[in-house]
Amino acid sequence: MTDLSRAADDDAGTTTEGDRAPDRTTPDTDTREDGGAPDADAADARQAGRRRTRRVLAATATALAAALVLVALVAPSEVNEFTPRAFLRIPVEGLIAVALLLVLPPRPRRVVATILGALLGLVLVLKVADLGFSLVLDRPFDLIADWTFLGAGAEFLSESYGRAAEVGAVALAVVAVLAVPLLVTLSARRLARVVAGHRVVSARATTAFAAAWVVCAVLGAQIVPGVPVAADTVAAGLYDRARQVRAGLNDQETLNTQLAGDPFQNVPGDELLTALRGKDVLFTFVESYGRVALEDPDLAPEVDAVLDEGTRQLRAAGYGSRSAFLTSSTTGGGSWLAHATLMSGIRADNQLRYTNLVRSDHLTLNGAFKRAGWRTTLVMPALTRAWPEADFFSPDQVYGMKELGYRGPLFSFSSPPDQYTLSTFQRRERGPGHAPVMAEIPLLSSHIPWTPVPPLVDWDDVGDGSVYQGTARADRSAEGTREAYRQSVVYTLRTLISYVQRYGDENLVLVFLGDHQPARAVTGEGAGKDVPITVVAKDPAVLDRIAGWGWQDGLNPDPQAPVWPMESFRDRFLNAFGPKSTTHS
Repeated sequence: MTDLSRAADDDAGTTTEGDRAPDRTTPDTDTREDGGAPDADAADARQAGRRRTRRVLAATATALAAALVLVALVAPSEVNEFTPRAFLRIPVEGLIAVALLLVLPPRPRRVVATILGALLGLVLVLKVADLGFSLVLDRPFDLIADWTFLGAGAEFLSESYGRAAEVGAVALAVVAVLAVPLLVTLSARRLARVVAGHRVVSARATTAFAAAWVVCAVLGAQIVPGVPVAADTVAAGLYDRARQVRAGLNDQETLNTQLAGDPFQNVPGDELLTALRGKDVLFTFVESYGRVALEDPDLAPEVDAVLDEGTRQLRAAGYGSRSAFLTSSTTGGGSWLAHATLMSGIRADNQLRYTNLVRSDHLTLNGAFKRAGWRTTLVMPALTRAWPEADFFSPDQVYGMKELGYRGPLFSFSSPPDQYTLSTFQRRERGPGHAPVMAEIPLLSSHIPWTPVPPLVDWDDVGDGSVYQGTARADRSAEGTREAYRQSVVYTLRTLISYVQRYGDENLVLVFLGDHQPARAVTGEGAGKDVPITVVAKDPAVLDRIAGWGWQDGLNPDPQAPVWPMESFRDRFLNAFGPKSTTHS
């Protein structure tokens, strides 16, 4: 017997053994003086109470099932649209499904309800993934390219909050991925039974809602701006997914075309970077150093003050600087995408593109310096395992966590302080009589969760990091907040300025920039992907070479500063510092 028939039996008052009246043909030894039967009355009352409870529970289960299906149908995929009013919509897919279920016989109806429920459950899982990615990376989840981000997210939890946090989050995600489709499927089957048991009411309600959908679609009615009441969320989402998958599958062909058009791929080393001969050139990525740090009213005052004071200090010491903005290929995370984009001149905005890019023999800035005779290094303070992609960046030396030899406590994202990273690089690569070196150095003290922030110590005291013992146990109550973000960015900028003051000379060229904007919790809505970039040098001939770029003087670009795509930097840099008569522009 189906649930629906059981419910019908209950509603019709079908009795069970416990419901039967006492056998009046046998003597009743326990009766009241008025001839009543108290035990039978009590049993009837209990049975009636159980039926009422079952009906309430059934109605509650049906309401919950309807709510879950509605959420799956109309829930937004963007965090900024996720409000209670966003659910006040009429899903056309739901109306079509009800109409279909009404005309199907019982067995096909159950099969169709199961299939539709399972598909809708998967849609809901993808919507949850979209919400997470929009919150952190300000874009939806990419079915083709983003699976690696799941592993990166687990690693981040482990590095920042411990193994228990990673295991708990992974377990919760697995349970959700399995449970959500199952619950939506069971909900769809339950609603199908209810629809079949109330055909007239269901048909009338579907007709009324369909008419309302048409009217709202024609009028463009909206309760939440940009979110129409007449919803086609599932259909539109599936169409977007199909386009996304198709683009992902075709990306290799697009990338091959871009790689084939590289004007510098076969340029001899003696024609590359001729205006930087003898210079030590450092490309330092400041984690999460985005435009928001310079322009947000709550963040900018202190950050701007540090940059402006740094400009004055370096100018007094004989250094010049020029600054502007680049539009990163990512936001909120995925630092490696930005690193590859800047160094390769190819926009790497997803993991599939990155993977295909680093498998190629494309010329990076690192490779150009190596071809031109520089010693090339990668300083990766968070690197704790084998990294085969390093070959793409043509390093003579890779400094991971082990090679850096840090002996102090770990700070934000379980990394050594930026000052230690720069100090060790200086000691290992820029000692007396060293060969000209080109280095790529990510600085991670401003990586989320942004606490605790290391102290800036005397450079002579940095040593093996033991000087930091005890400081990492500082209060972490501000973890993940805008205040913690501001403090961490200020620390890294002060560290860079102090490094130039202490170790700079005529042959130092420092390029420092943000890899991406911080997470949306810091930036808010509509912040974009711009990051500051600055070139610092003591030799005026270096800055003369980029005079035509129109960049602003100093370390602190204002809102009117030029904005370039990050992927355009490699070619502009190679052109600026190659022979002036170059034809490779």
